Amino acid sequence: MRKVTAVVAVLPLMVSCTTALAANATTSDDIHQQHRGMTTGSMTQFPRNHMLDGIELTETQRQRMRDLMQQTRQEPASVSVNDLETLHQIMTADQFNEAAYRAELEKIARAEVARQLEFARVRHQMYQQLTPEQRAVSDRNHQQRMETLRTLNERQQVTSLQAVSSNQ
Repeated sequence: MRKVTAVVAVLPLMVSCTTALAANATTSDDIHQQHRGMTTGSMTQFPRNHMLDGIELTETQRQRMRDLMQQTRQEPASVSVNDLETLHQIMTADQFNEAAYRAELEKIARAEVARQLEFARVRHQMYQQLTPEQRAVSDRNHQQRMETLRTLNERQQVTSLQAVSSNQ
C-alpha cells in the first residue's frame, strides 16, 4: 500500500516537472523569465525540466523540442476528477473498502506510469537532438543535481535521527 501511495503522490509532481518546458522556451533562462513573479512554493506553479539548463539550442533544435513537447501536452491528465471523486466516496463510506480503494489507486498509478513512460520517451528524443557538447553539459548538470539531492537526503536522514533521539 505504501508503494502505491508513494506512486500516486510522487508521480503527479514528476509530471508537472516534465511538462515544464513550454512550447516557446529555448533554455532554462527563458523558463525563469516566463515564471518570474509566480509563487515558487509548489512545483506545479514553478515546474522545471533541468535537462536543458545552460544549453544554447539552435533554431532547428528549438523547433524539434517544441514539436516533441507539443506531442506530450495533448495527453489527458492521468488522475481525473472522477477518479478523485471515487476515492473520496470510498473513503467517506460507512464501511471502508480497502480492496476498492486499492484497486482505484492502482488504476490511477497504472495510468500515471504510462504517462511517465511517454514523457521519458520524449525526453530521450530531446536528448538525442543534442550535440555531444550539449550532452556533456546536460550530463554535468545532472551529476551536480544528483550530488545536491544526495546531500539533502543525507541531511534529512540526520535530522530525522536527531528528532527520534531527542524524543526518547
